[in-house]
Formats: sequence, structure tokens, C-alpha cells
Amino acid sequence: MITVYAISSLNRNYIYVGMTSNLAERVKRHNTGRERTTKPYLPYKLIFSEVCNNRKNGRAREKYWKSGIGKEKLRVLRNSI
Repeated sequence: MITVYAISSLNRNYIYVGMTSNLAERVKRHNTGRERTTKPYLPYKLIFSEVCNNRKNGRAREKYWKSGIGKEKLRVLRNSI
């Protein structure tokens, strides 16, 4: 099982989309600054997650959420929380 997720910076206008097999550990790595890509935008909150059956499906969903329309939907979701 692969989880596609989106986290949002609490201090800046930044949304990161990724995929993992262990969501709790991955979000913890982001929030402790152990990921170079997201370190400058600490701290984060999880705004979205979606479980996929396999890596291929997960990658397709990750690409969708990283696209323009997917990112816009994530912004709307973040702003409604």
C-alpha cells in the first residue's frame, strides 16, 4: 500500500506532495528537518492523504496532485481547514 499525501507549511505559502509507504514516519521526517526539499518551510501540517493499491497508481495520483489543477484543489482544501 502506498499513500499519496500533501503537507502545507504553517508559516509560508508552500504545499508539498509526495508518496510513501509509512505516512507517520514521512511526515515526522518533514517536520524534523530531515528532508532537504522541505526543510526551509518548517513546520508542516498534513492536509491530504490518499491510499493507493500499488506504486504505479500512487505515482499517477501524485502527478495529478502536483499538476496545476491538483495544486489548486489542495490550496482550496488548505484554506478551508
